[in-house]
Order: sequence, then C-alpha cells, then structure tokens
Amino acid sequence: MTSRLTTTQTALVIRRAALALLTLATLVMLTGCGPDINNGQMVDAGGENGQGGLAFVLLAVFIGLLFASLFYMDRIRKKREERQDADHEGDAK
Repeated sequence: MTSRLTTTQTALVIRRAALALLTLATLVMLTGCGPDINNGQMVDAGGENGQGGLAFVLLAVFIGLLFASLFYMDRIRKKREERQDADHEGDAK
C-alpha cells in the first residue's frame, strides 16, 4: 500500500524542511563567527591555508541554490496559473 501526501501535508513537510534548513544555516553562521574572524568575513578568498578554494566552492553552492530556488518558484507559479486556467474553464462550461 502506498501512501500519498495531500497538498496540505506536502506544504507542511516543505515548511518544516525549510525551517530546519534555516535553523541549521543560522547555527553554522553563528558558530563560524569566532574571535578569529575579520570584520564579519568568514572566508578570506585571498588568504593563506587554501581558503581561496573554499571561497570558490561556497560561491558556487550559493549560486546553485539561487538558481534552484528561482526554478522552483517559477515552477510553482506555472502550476498555479494552470490550476487557475483549469478552474476558469470549468466555470465557463
């Protein structure tokens, strides 16, 4: 037997996952703000100890997350428009 989540349950799961991710990101940022940090700069791209590579990876991850979120938001918008169009067509009949 397969269980399918309703739209409300799916939205709740997504909200909880987003809140958990936000909490995790906040904790990582706060723990990274130690006494050896320079003016709020967590990663020195020009610094010693190979931090230039870390800065590049963090930038690539950030840009990837940006594009993924834009794609996801556009997908939601298109689904909403399709649903509204279907509702309007059903009303016209």
